[in-house]
Amino acid sequence: MKIGIDIRTLMDRQYSGVSEYALNLILGILLKNEINQEHEIKLFYNSGRNIIKQMPDFKKYKCKIVYSRYPNKIFNYLMQKGLGFPKLDRLLGVDLFIFPHINFFNTSSRCKTILTIHDLSFLRYPEFFSLRKNIWHFMLNIKKMVKKVDVIIAISENTKKDIVELLGVDGDRVKVVESGINKEEFGVVNPQDYKYKEIRKKYDLPSNFFLYLGNLEPRKNIVRIIKAYDIFIKNYPKLNYELIIAGGGGWKNKDIYKVYNKSKNKNKIKFLGYISRDEKKYFYNMAALFLFPSLYEGFGLPPLEAMACGVPVLTSSISSLPEVTRNCAILVNPSDFRSIARGMEEGVLNKKLRENLILKGFENVKFFDKSKTVDGYFEVINSLIKN
Repeated sequence: MKIGIDIRTLMDRQYSGVSEYALNLILGILLKNEINQEHEIKLFYNSGRNIIKQMPDFKKYKCKIVYSRYPNKIFNYLMQKGLGFPKLDRLLGVDLFIFPHINFFNTSSRCKTILTIHDLSFLRYPEFFSLRKNIWHFMLNIKKMVKKVDVIIAISENTKKDIVELLGVDGDRVKVVESGINKEEFGVVNPQDYKYKEIRKKYDLPSNFFLYLGNLEPRKNIVRIIKAYDIFIKNYPKLNYELIIAGGGGWKNKDIYKVYNKSKNKNKIKFLGYISRDEKKYFYNMAALFLFPSLYEGFGLPPLEAMACGVPVLTSSISSLPEVTRNCAILVNPSDFRSIARGMEEGVLNKKLRENLILKGFENVKFFDKSKTVDGYFEVINSLIKN
């Protein structure tokens, strides 16, 4: 079977949830195919600029990279949406195409297609997104898109539920393949490790801190994290805990900085910007408690990454997060910053609870290995080949 994989999400300069998921998935598929040598795999992207140097290095795998050099706006809006040209399967000469994320695409009727949907937050909560992003989602027309694919992969049962409810898709067409973390990337680090000490010094990290790591956008609930932190400090002024907020700029984040500037504890709050993939595990290892009270997640990899590093996790009691954390985290009401504050108190003051969460977290992570994700995709691929 000749298989095409859309790698346009890997064109981002800074990787976050979806791009990290896509990279792990694609590398996993390529590695498994190297062993079995069942399929011929071609990777596709489009860019008006020469970006090959910023793309991941796939040279050691038996795959071919095919790209087109149209400006993205012309390729997406005019060619793919307007003209339906080129048919990507014909451009690559493949029989099956995998799209690890929603994007503009056209394939011929003879080509089998697999589309991964991570979440439908843009339909549930359009107010969380910028005007530009909402226009992009509108132009995609996901309701029409899902009608032309053979299999939809949802990364959680919660996302499948949303796909069925919001897009009117028959549940039989949706296969749940849960995300998984790269256990080689995340784990417990010795505090005497040179890199551990280097990163603490580089970012001037305190001995005790709460950690948020992710994009700075409304859905991530950072405004309430700051408000909850203020309550924590008010209740426990003698405890020397700081708040570290790490992650890319995101969008619609002015309210975050407004609340930060009004905080009486702003001298104890640090915004560090984007943290590279190889630095993330050190931040998790140093944190006293990982904070992820998101208002909506299709899956939520960061809580699992933190668990793999031996850190207690505080997260939301809604969307997919209880499904992912499986009673191994402090669950809070994300709409109530007082609930978040109480969870923060429990997470650092209740020693027995902390120890229990750490042990349960290690066990929970075992259920979410990236190899299971890859196996799930190959099950779908094989089912389409048989049909």
